[in-house]
Amino acid sequence: MSNLRIDLAWLLMLAEQKTPGDPQVTDWGALVAAVARHEAEIFDVPVYDSPQQRSAALLQLLIHVPALERGNALFACAVAYAYLVASGLKVVTSPEQVRDLARLVKSGEASVQEIAEELRRWSL
Repeated sequence: MSNLRIDLAWLLMLAEQKTPGDPQVTDWGALVAAVARHEAEIFDVPVYDSPQQRSAALLQLLIHVPALERGNALFACAVAYAYLVASGLKVVTSPEQVRDLARLVKSGEASVQEIAEELRRWSL
């Protein structure tokens, strides 16, 4: 499976489609950072080597560095979910699982690896 690369336009499309009321971007740097983080490499070796890890890195960053005027947890979860689907994975989850993961990430207690493990449980 190849590494799916996202861009600013993709994130803005998700914000418009998945966040009620189409909130305005308040921190463009957060979106630019999300694009950079998911494709991070050290000596041409991906820092995050699976779709779940890249999705987890996006989720963690966008929850802790809000980009929108409101609805940032919803946006972050929508981005993580959409990334998995766009990577070719079948994702099955419930609103409760999404809520619980968002709360865990927001608490700051979960590492990218732990978030990725939860996302693996959603991926078939």
